[in-house]
Amino acid sequence: MTETSRMTLAQVEATARAAHTGQTDKAGRPYAEHLRAVAEGVRARGGDEEQIAAAWLHDAVEDDALSAQWLREAALSSRTKDIVLAVTKRAGEPPEAYAARILATPGALVVKESDLAHNADPARLAVLDEATRKRLTEKYARMRALLGLVG
Repeated sequence: MTETSRMTLAQVEATARAAHTGQTDKAGRPYAEHLRAVAEGVRARGGDEEQIAAAWLHDAVEDDALSAQWLREAALSSRTKDIVLAVTKRAGEPPEAYAARILATPGALVVKESDLAHNADPARLAVLDEATRKRLTEKYARMRALLGLVG
């Protein structure tokens, strides 16, 4: 695939938004708001276009918004595809194995760091019930620790 045949960031964003149409996050907000926040977080952390593209697509395969086959055939760099697959949780996978895959995949850590930062945003968590808020806060803190993002 040549550089000019790759999807642009605008095309990736449009594809991700369309794939997640009608989906909401745990707080009931349109899911595209989360995708935008993660992509902006990657950009703010110095991520490049391949990482920003992966941020837009980071939940697409996991949430069955797009298929793994779509990702394999998409006009994206192999690095972007690798990052999306690295941050895609697999059924029954231990958190340690998930974290190890992210750490072993060049460029994936910044995408997951941005995802965790938005997921753990106190304003987003505040609208959830206490039990859910506590469970998610602990889950995100544990993943940050497994990824070496403590502090």
